[in-house]
Amino acid sequence: MRVLVAIGGNALLKRGETLGIGTQRRNMGDAALALAAIASEHRTILVHGNGPQVGLLALEADAYKDAPPYPLDVLGAESQGMIGYVIEEALRRVLPGSEIVTLLTQTLVDPDDPAFAAPSKPIGPLYDEKTAKALAAERGWSVAPDGPNGKVWRRVVASPAPRAIVEIETIRRLTEIGCLVICAGGGGIPVRAGAAGAPEGVEAVIDKDLAACLLAIELGVERLLILTDVEGVFADWGKPSQRLLKSVSAGDLDPASFAAGSMRPKIEAVRRFALETGHPAFIGRLGDAASILAGKAGTKVSP
Repeated sequence: MRVLVAIGGNALLKRGETLGIGTQRRNMGDAALALAAIASEHRTILVHGNGPQVGLLALEADAYKDAPPYPLDVLGAESQGMIGYVIEEALRRVLPGSEIVTLLTQTLVDPDDPAFAAPSKPIGPLYDEKTAKALAAERGWSVAPDGPNGKVWRRVVASPAPRAIVEIETIRRLTEIGCLVICAGGGGIPVRAGAAGAPEGVEAVIDKDLAACLLAIELGVERLLILTDVEGVFADWGKPSQRLLKSVSAGDLDPASFAAGSMRPKIEAVRRFALETGHPAFIGRLGDAASILAGKAGTKVSP
């Protein structure tokens, strides 16, 4: 069976941890064990987040004043290579002999997408409100609370909808010959169609769950797994009445009832995949990956 797995930034970096490479390697070592349980049984395509890493790269680029800051498409490409290497390194230890490849992937967006006028995608480190607003004034950023309690803030950037995966046929061929493909990292390098038809980078970050959904549909995979740091999808999240939805119909899910900066794009992704393909999708905790695919943990979203 062909399975597309999207892992969040928590695979490499848990909330509140420093962005050191040692921390990311340790966390990915744990994540690799969960992913290997799936990859050893199924043809697997892996998509990863890059929010913390691309934000750090942006800060590092901005700190060097002898050159203009690198744009977000270039930083996205950097993060794909860096994170892909860390993931490959961990997976090769637990899947010896497997063919694993990281592919720099471009994702086409519409330059007229309204998201460019309303930045919403969080990237980079966490700040308190005062620090975030001071940095916004100093650097011309947009900032917003990250999470329901408003105690931590992050930089937010434009997040246009993914329209097409430029390297889709290359990914398809690599998958067909048995490679475990790591691709569309961070949702893909955001590009638009240039005047000559060749892709041109744009200043944005694409939601990795929506890109994973698009990729899964175009590749015709049978299962989509979105793995994060929560047990699954909860109704009435944050209220005394909250409860885990173990199984739900895609038609019964309303993305607008979930938080825009966290669970909503995941809901949009699994809902669209299930309705368009007729196959189930899943959301759950990374460490439970194999149990989620077996329907024993997390949330199953049926067509």
